[in-house]
Amino acid sequence: MDKPKLLFLDDEVDNLDAMERLLRKRFTVFKASTPQDAFAHLDQNPDIAIIISDQRMPLITGVEFLEKSIVTHPESIRILLTGYTDIESVIEAINKGQIYKYITKPWDPVDLQKNLENAYEKLTLRKELKEKNRALEDALLELQSLDKTKSQFMILINHELKTPLTSILSFTGLLRESSLSDEQALFTDRILKSADKLKGIVDDVLLIVKGELGQIPIRYETLKIRSFFEQLPEDMTKMMVTKGQKIEFDLAVETFEADSQYMRILITRALHNATKFGQAQTALKVSSRLEDKNVVVEIRNLGPKISQNILDKILSPFTLDENVMNHSVGMGLGLTICQTLLKAHQGRLEISNTDDGVSVRFVIPEVRK
Repeated sequence: MDKPKLLFLDDEVDNLDAMERLLRKRFTVFKASTPQDAFAHLDQNPDIAIIISDQRMPLITGVEFLEKSIVTHPESIRILLTGYTDIESVIEAINKGQIYKYITKPWDPVDLQKNLENAYEKLTLRKELKEKNRALEDALLELQSLDKTKSQFMILINHELKTPLTSILSFTGLLRESSLSDEQALFTDRILKSADKLKGIVDDVLLIVKGELGQIPIRYETLKIRSFFEQLPEDMTKMMVTKGQKIEFDLAVETFEADSQYMRILITRALHNATKFGQAQTALKVSSRLEDKNVVVEIRNLGPKISQNILDKILSPFTLDENVMNHSVGMGLGLTICQTLLKAHQGRLEISNTDDGVSVRFVIPEVRK
């Protein structure tokens, strides 16, 4: 490993030789008895780590030399060597020459080497910090680029996909109202169903990207928990009737503050999962309580537990599992949407297995942050 470089300027040759003998094992020492020699060494060695200069010299003072060395070697550590303890010289050296330390002559060898080791360590740490700051700046630029890409993606999805989708839905709806054969009606219904499904996926993706960008506005109002279970989507109600499921309430907290629109999405998505995976002829249990200034709404269902493998990735959007037919099957964005919307409320989503089923908890701050 190359030794760090050190430049020593002093008009006394004996001092130069003594310094070299003392430091040559640890540093590559460049000696200069005149300012011209010192500046020549600086020009030829841009990586000089430490610059030491005597203060009292006939052609230039140490402060003047150290000040000029800043132009070509701003990162180097500067040390002033002086036989005088003139406080004004010391202050001038600190202000103009940006010295790290001043050492009085005659120097103590042990003390000098210790100071030089500390100086080089400081220089090394400064370089490491500069590299880390540069890496952080690069990471920040990358994040900013990713955010910009997300925004552009959101604009692309919103315009380039939703516009033709609207046309498909509109014209297929008109086609459905015309005289169609049974086969044509069947095909039209399938087109509408697929287009509606695609529209739902596009809306979900847009909502997730908005959440990642912090662009989901929350309009708080006082909401009743029971009200979200009074008018459920038709397909969910039909599924519950078919499976003989019912909802049981245990509400220690009746109301809470949140965004009505997004909270309805949250509860509907979670309840849909509970209905779909819950056992037939069982109750879906909805409870609420206050925990550490948070309102906790929990939906539990009796049924199969979620494997740890699924728990680890269930909240990651766009995750795929392979079914037995080796076809990619989307795990769905329902719980990811729930997590996104809860984050917008400064809350969080908790999913866990119970002794006899699965629990989904919405943790919502009681007091808005």
